[in-house]
Amino acid sequence: MTVPQPNATTGAPPRAHITGWGRYAPSQVLTNADLERIVDTSDEWIRSRTGIRERRVAAANETTASMAAVASLRALAVAGLDPDDIDLILLGTLTPDYWMPSTAALVKEAIGNTRAVAMDVMAACSGFVYAYASAHAHITSGMARHVLVIGAETLTRFLDYTDRNTCILFGDGAGAVVLSASDQPGGGLGIELTTEPSGAYMIWLPAGGAKAPPGVETVNRGEHFIRMEGRETYRFATRTLATTALAAVEQAGLQASDIDLFIPHQANIRIIDAVAKGLGLPMERMFVNVDRYGNTSAASIPIALAEAVDSGRVKIGDHVVMVAFGAGRRSTGARWIPSRRPSPRSWLARLPVMTWTSTTLRRASRRRRRAPATVVRRRSTRDRPVRQECRRHRRVARHRTGDLSSAGGAGSRCRAQLPRERGGRRFHGYLDRGVGPPRRGVPG
Repeated sequence: MTVPQPNATTGAPPRAHITGWGRYAPSQVLTNADLERIVDTSDEWIRSRTGIRERRVAAANETTASMAAVASLRALAVAGLDPDDIDLILLGTLTPDYWMPSTAALVKEAIGNTRAVAMDVMAACSGFVYAYASAHAHITSGMARHVLVIGAETLTRFLDYTDRNTCILFGDGAGAVVLSASDQPGGGLGIELTTEPSGAYMIWLPAGGAKAPPGVETVNRGEHFIRMEGRETYRFATRTLATTALAAVEQAGLQASDIDLFIPHQANIRIIDAVAKGLGLPMERMFVNVDRYGNTSAASIPIALAEAVDSGRVKIGDHVVMVAFGAGRRSTGARWIPSRRPSPRSWLARLPVMTWTSTTLRRASRRRRRAPATVVRRRSTRDRPVRQECRRHRRVARHRTGDLSSAGGAGSRCRAQLPRERGGRRFHGYLDRGVGPPRRGVPG
């Protein structure tokens, strides 16, 4: 791990700047009209209470790690860094791929990093900002130079689609940022973290942990689905989000009127509206995308942040506040001043993942010491086997859809999972080991 040095002139500790950002949302969309056919609800009822029109659902072969890896590669492309430049990887999630190993370790392998420390941060919807605070501390203390901070969730696999109080709210996705040490002014200036365990059971997952291990009884009782007390959660969120945001702003010596953009946790449009009124600010200063993604928990703020920057809502010198709340009555707020323009490679980070070719990926970083499972695919028709070269196994093999085992020898799978797509020559980007290409008819 490379340790940054204090400013040689002033002796001040380095500042933590966001230098890269990226997001990924699955292609499959679940609209309110779709939910009307599943559960007793309506589009008008959902929109009037939550502001949500649609949400994204991960495909069968997508996982928290695979979505996080794509968002991370896009953030690295914007920052102009090679994966091995990262010293620390922090992943905020409440839906890990496994209890062990950590999902952050799987992301490290997927992006081709060989030297970073990697760990998960489980703080529910506040997970990304908690991870951001930890990354900020690592950089300002001199323990790291570049930190990859990720929020990623696959919440739709933990929903009871007979419970309209929860199944209408949540969606899947991932977002990531790169924090880098710098002696330039700006960066993160104020952070506020709180926890009130008295409300731990307002949003919770009853079974699956050490207290209630998985079993036939827990499955029959539906205890592996998310449960939520909606009214109590709403009261807590409207009461604490504004006060937490103000605390972070006051740490920087500013007032709410000095903030150019608030990026709140995208849980409910009524909560966001109440926070704006509590701060005395117009809704124009609140960035909102809950109508298109729903509540993506720890991924909501990094997805919103990446969208805000890409759409021009964040400019150099702006004062930006990120604020979240989550299960266990956690609330977090962080203030940030952008101090750099997007990298010339930022166009790359906005491309849909299905259009990334191996050539494009090789141009994504300045020094590509190790190509992470890229594949050159020759143009072919849908009905013929594909002749492709796997750069990890250094050989050309003929693969049919769903059969990539010959790339690595008998009994193994190629880590570059390629679905058959019309037009050929596409990079699929799902990098997690052991999952096959999407089944026909399943969007990827």
